Amino acid sequence: MEFTWLQYLLVGLAALAAGAVNALAGGGTLITFPILTAVGIPAVAANVTNTVALCPGYFGATWAQWKEIKEQRGRAALLLPVSALGGIIGGLLLLNTGERAFRDLVPYLILLASLLLAVGEPLKAWLARRASQRPSSPRSHHFWSAGLVLLAAIYGGYFGAGLSVIVLAVLGLALTDSLTRLNALKQAIAFSVNIAAAIYFLFSGSVVWQVVLLMWVCSLIGGALGGKLAGRIPAPTLRWTVVCIGVAVSVIYFLR
Repeated sequence: MEFTWLQYLLVGLAALAAGAVNALAGGGTLITFPILTAVGIPAVAANVTNTVALCPGYFGATWAQWKEIKEQRGRAALLLPVSALGGIIGGLLLLNTGERAFRDLVPYLILLASLLLAVGEPLKAWLARRASQRPSSPRSHHFWSAGLVLLAAIYGGYFGAGLSVIVLAVLGLALTDSLTRLNALKQAIAFSVNIAAAIYFLFSGSVVWQVVLLMWVCSLIGGALGGKLAGRIPAPTLRWTVVCIGVAVSVIYFLR
């Protein structure tokens, strides 16, 4: 595809903003995906491209919590392969969804992602209360959690926005542990889903590499800027701003 310098600028600014938002509150996909479609990239290709472009961000979040992840080797050995399988299944479903059918689903998916972002903090508060009332125990590791993670991963491979909230909810239902450890495991699972789907997408011919490379650079810069702004911008304010943007974008897609 050919893009003008203005379209490259819009994509770069969106990736920059998404990197900063993800570092502070989450929900960057609600910024980048609409911009990718706005510059003329078909919805399926925009989703595929966005998934590939998110990989560095997921890797950085996983690396930052590697210590807590290593302490959960048993859980990770079970859940990471399952999540990777789910990511591939979701990617397969996406590439076999027609462009028109996926476009029809987009407003619902964006609205769902916005709602998931909105309930993220109440979910964390509930998990923290649950952990304080029920101390962690080796018996809290139920194998049925793998089935729930698989379903969440399929969604993540298909669209991805709001995946972290879904995975954290699944882990909170299946496991009794501290919020810090569950959050770290969530990051590893989300990275596994994203990287598996991204690798699958590499062979699809749908990745728009011109913008992926630009988004990698800009999102990394945005993430660094977001880290420096942490504490200066209230995360709840930013989160609700992104939620409002997501709802507005879904309404625009519905009207179309």
